[in-house]
Amino acid sequence: MPMTIEQNSLQTFLAAVPHPHRRHLLAAAAATSAMPALAQFRVEVVGVGLNQLPIAIAPFRGDAQSPQKIAAIVQADLERSGQFRSVDASGAALDESSRPDVALWRQKSADSLATGSVTRMADGRYDVRFRLWDVVRGQDLGGQSFVVTQGDLRLVAHRIADFIYEKLTGERGVFSTRITYVTKTGPRYSLWVADADGENAQSALSSPEPIISPAWSPSGGQIAYVSFESRKPVVYVHDVASGRRRLIANFRGSNSAPAWAPDGRTLAVTLSRDGGSQLYTIDANGGEPRRLMQSSGIDTEPVFSGDGRSIYFVSDRGGAPQIYRVPVGGGNAERVTFSGTYNISPSISPDGKWLAYISRVGGAFKLHVMDLATGTANAITDTTADENPSFAPNSRLLVYATQQQGREALMTTTLDGKIKARLAGQAGDIREPDWGAFQKQ
Repeated sequence: MPMTIEQNSLQTFLAAVPHPHRRHLLAAAAATSAMPALAQFRVEVVGVGLNQLPIAIAPFRGDAQSPQKIAAIVQADLERSGQFRSVDASGAALDESSRPDVALWRQKSADSLATGSVTRMADGRYDVRFRLWDVVRGQDLGGQSFVVTQGDLRLVAHRIADFIYEKLTGERGVFSTRITYVTKTGPRYSLWVADADGENAQSALSSPEPIISPAWSPSGGQIAYVSFESRKPVVYVHDVASGRRRLIANFRGSNSAPAWAPDGRTLAVTLSRDGGSQLYTIDANGGEPRRLMQSSGIDTEPVFSGDGRSIYFVSDRGGAPQIYRVPVGGGNAERVTFSGTYNISPSISPDGKWLAYISRVGGAFKLHVMDLATGTANAITDTTADENPSFAPNSRLLVYATQQQGREALMTTTLDGKIKARLAGQAGDIREPDWGAFQKQ
């Protein structure tokens, strides 16, 4: 599909970056199922990675009576990271105060062991405790304790997984972070905020008009997005805690594709106010935008590099959509992708080492990852309708949307594609995920 656009035309605006799911916005096919109050997910992990760390997560004492199975959540988190392989610990009667028989766990080929307990207190809160052991060296690696309400039990499990991940890999875990995504169910669009495993989804916004391009702020407290409720694309910023929002860009023509600068003070946006779709930066509280450069083509889908010095974007200035980068102050654009004739939806890892994007290969839309130091890029999926990759804040995982068995689904994958996890929604088309920043402790 050629990248052509006419002013104030919804159909041609959406065609500017025609990945498979945005084209759905042009159709009004009604779904028969209704969106549940809380979208629930199940996690399915597939694949085998090299050099995985074998770990045993013993059932937490009291887990059977807990509304959330802490040990199972921790185990699923670690498996999904691609860094760990689970060792069967069923039947083990241990808690955080136990001194484990390390020789026994070494025989089971475990390098480490996590034990713990969850206890309901008289006031209805839960006391959750755990301890991590290095069974190879017989060392106590420390632990944590939490007193929380029932609603925070999943968060506690994710923080335990973060502790284990960091102790054993030396890198920060991302399990207590959040994702956002959009669903379409019948004629309604919803913007969701969920845990990094897709559970505990909460609706931030619902509208009969399309919602697209959600993007987390670097602080993890706000989401920029595009709404068509005014019958044209307009950029808003939504405060997750309060539910309040503010208007950022509602200029003549289309206002789209918001992306946050790493300092959270500025957004890059695509505007057609001066003719054609061009890149601008604008204060995160709104105001007068500043145009980055002059282009005869369509420039869209901006994303900042982790150091804030460059903006990567999609342009058809060479005749077909490719990914370019330009200094944040403007100037000459440099082409980044050369393999393939159709490359869109760039995402830059926070550590600046990787570029993820969607490439059309023989009619299929496939997720690719490029090593920016070498320019080497590889397709890492076997699906054909991948969309909108977004890096985890530790740069080790990607979340993206795709189609499997005729349904849209959220997926996470390691950068080599060897470990994937499907977060399967119960209702509605799922699209345009974005992975949020590290949460403040």
